Amino acid sequence: MKLFQKLLVAPAALGLLTPLTLSASEVNLDAISNYSNNNFEIDENLFTEESKKDLLLSGGEGLVDTSDTIGGFSETTTASFGVEFGVGAVDGGDTDFSEATTFDYSMGIGLETSFTGEDSLSATIDIGSTGEGGSILASPFAFNYNATEDVLVLDGLTYTFPVGGATVMVGDNTDISAVYTGACAYTAFTDYAGNCGTGNSVGLGGNGATAAMSYAFDSGFSLAGGVSSTPDTILSEEGDDAYGIEAAYTADSWGVAVAYSDIESADDGDATFWGINGMYAFDFATISAGLESENPDDGDTGTGFFVGLSFPEVGAGSLDLSITTEGNFADGDEEYYGYEASYAYPVNDGMTITPGIAYVETEDGDVTLFGVKTSFSF
Repeated sequence: MKLFQKLLVAPAALGLLTPLTLSASEVNLDAISNYSNNNFEIDENLFTEESKKDLLLSGGEGLVDTSDTIGGFSETTTASFGVEFGVGAVDGGDTDFSEATTFDYSMGIGLETSFTGEDSLSATIDIGSTGEGGSILASPFAFNYNATEDVLVLDGLTYTFPVGGATVMVGDNTDISAVYTGACAYTAFTDYAGNCGTGNSVGLGGNGATAAMSYAFDSGFSLAGGVSSTPDTILSEEGDDAYGIEAAYTADSWGVAVAYSDIESADDGDATFWGINGMYAFDFATISAGLESENPDDGDTGTGFFVGLSFPEVGAGSLDLSITTEGNFADGDEEYYGYEASYAYPVNDGMTITPGIAYVETEDGDVTLFGVKTSFSF
């Protein structure tokens, strides 16, 4: 072929090649290259684009079965998210946040999966805007905000599984009371009113490595107990240990829970606690109450109480009112009290706005908080 003819043919050849190049991402070229003259079959999946979704972050290869989890979680894995914004202003008291107004946020991510249909592996990841210095929302009134300084933190990792008719939970950085039934129906606006005033007994926390068990009877009774210890000094004098047991009864309109705990701290000394909380639902409101007794090894026995009322239908929302002691006080000690009122207005199924006010008596003076929380769940 003469040079002039070759020059005429070249643009035509390029025109045929260009569409093929542009559509290369839509054609499985590796499959096409395997065709032969003796075996030429066209399959409907031949021209299907292969998934480009990353199954895991770098370094996570092999942790999941890629054949069943292309581009997402396994069928037994669920994720839940919660976000809360808070604006608050403090009046009175002697703290770094007196006469101040701050804005903070808190976010929690819950991941849960099952391997047998009866077990559960759960992870809780938290992130919050406050740091070690805290804020009026995280420090004096404790809105349950996570002081993580905008860093994701693994807040708890647990595995729950059945043994006979009982439920066993093991994990790290989780509360013993996670397997308790409890009988507190009050929704606290601040942590001062949390757990119906029984946070050291019925609401017993944990020190790190935790093992607990619960058993629910058909009659409404339940028993639970567990132990939690510092992970690197388990059940030793150098670490912090907590032991707890709870018995509870729950009926349609009322319930009661009794708990005992023994908290051993290498720095703060040892103390035992007895606690009882309960609730009764009337037609127009639900009353919740709690009483806790503290017996430290190096001090006098102290007691504290809580009483709260929850009105489920006040306009379009619900109203909560409570009074509680600021702690457990021994006979002869000056007692301090906290009062709070909040109104939860559900904008929709996933968003709730809760304005509230709290008044707490402290050694440094009386403190008043005006705050608004906006909660999202999805």
